[in-house]
Amino acid sequence: MTQEEYRSHFAQWAQMAENRLQQLCDMYLPGQAEIGQAARYSLLGGGKRVRAVLALAACQLAGKPADLALDYACALEMLHCYSLIHDDMPCMDNDDFRRGRPSCHKQYGEAIALLAADALVTAAFEVIAQADLSPESRCHAAAVLSRAGGARGMLYGQELDKKYETQQATEQQLLELHAHKTGALILAAAELGCTAADAAPAIRQALKQYAAELGLVFQIVDDILDVTSTTEELGKPVGSDEANDKTTFITLYGLEGAQRLAQSHNEAALAALQGLGEKADFLSCLASDLLRRKK
Repeated sequence: MTQEEYRSHFAQWAQMAENRLQQLCDMYLPGQAEIGQAARYSLLGGGKRVRAVLALAACQLAGKPADLALDYACALEMLHCYSLIHDDMPCMDNDDFRRGRPSCHKQYGEAIALLAADALVTAAFEVIAQADLSPESRCHAAAVLSRAGGARGMLYGQELDKKYETQQATEQQLLELHAHKTGALILAAAELGCTAADAAPAIRQALKQYAAELGLVFQIVDDILDVTSTTEELGKPVGSDEANDKTTFITLYGLEGAQRLAQSHNEAALAALQGLGEKADFLSCLASDLLRRKK
């Protein structure tokens, strides 16, 4: 697959998710409520839609049309957005900007932002419940999303993130933190795509290994960009990790060491796809793209 073909596929799937999110907002996040307005402000305010695209790509790789996983992909984007609203609030990372605009709590106030995030996470499960897939598929998808977003997944990672603001994390502790905080939802994207497609066990296992490595690449590059990029490029403040005294891959390994580590996990992600043949070309390109991303 050429880079042009990859970018065309990515843009098509990202736009597909964007269009469906607009429809789902009209259904589940009414504009007459301020919490609905705030939720839509954050959810539809840009974003790479990497998780949604990964879910769609996993579904297609497993042999079914990508759009079969569309509602699952959008539910994941809703849950991810709720976590970002909370992340930005003063009690967490205290960031005033997200995607080049004021954070939700700066635009609407802390109380409305808190409620908007809650509205997004509850809407996510309603989307799954109403998806046009079998009851067994929907039940499994709800379990995947609950596990990934809850106290065994992302939320535990956020707890660890706060913990290591006041104490130095070891290498193993940092890997555990990000396997939960960032990796859990990326892993969920692959699992949700496989669930929609009722993928074969071998494909499920390969994509889980791939997504686990991809999550680490994503986070390491995030840490790198926090010290090498600009606020204008990222759309959010840079240097916030250092300001919050967080342990990052940069503080443990230095810039060059972190870059080597990201490359190593990228190679492991690609290795997980080797048995899947040409149909995994898009996911190979996605891994390389995330390794090189600048925002």
